Amino acid sequence: MKVKEPIHIRKAEFSDVEEFWNLVQAFATSFVPNRIAFDQTFKSVLHDQSAFILVAATESGLVGYLVAHIHLTFYANGPVLTVDEIMVSEEVRRAGIGTQLMEAAEQAAYKNGARLISLATRRAAEFYKSIGYEESAVYFRKLLEPISSASA
Repeated sequence: MKVKEPIHIRKAEFSDVEEFWNLVQAFATSFVPNRIAFDQTFKSVLHDQSAFILVAATESGLVGYLVAHIHLTFYANGPVLTVDEIMVSEEVRRAGIGTQLMEAAEQAAYKNGARLISLATRRAAEFYKSIGYEESAVYFRKLLEPISSASA
């Protein structure tokens, strides 16, 4: 698909909150997005020094985002950047926007001395392979029930 407007990859700003929310709703597959939780998380992540929220923006609005965190590890002998979420609007997929977001994440990783970039995917393995990533591990998860305030 051809994108009709130039794409700018930049850090997210608080003024992006409404358009970002719309992208999150379109992205969510395992969980139903909750607006109150989203607003709290968005604000917190914007201020988190270990977090990177990047957006793909056109003059018409946001068409994608990436959320990543950098943290220290022993196994990699230093920092690792973990890509937690990457989303591109369906109508502009296959136009290179995901690649641009990942390249910006890689630049952030390099600037922060990361030794590795890691991520999990269910549906986009071929995309990651096409931009130089290799399959390395199996991803496990365990869903946790929220602790109610009465039992805490």
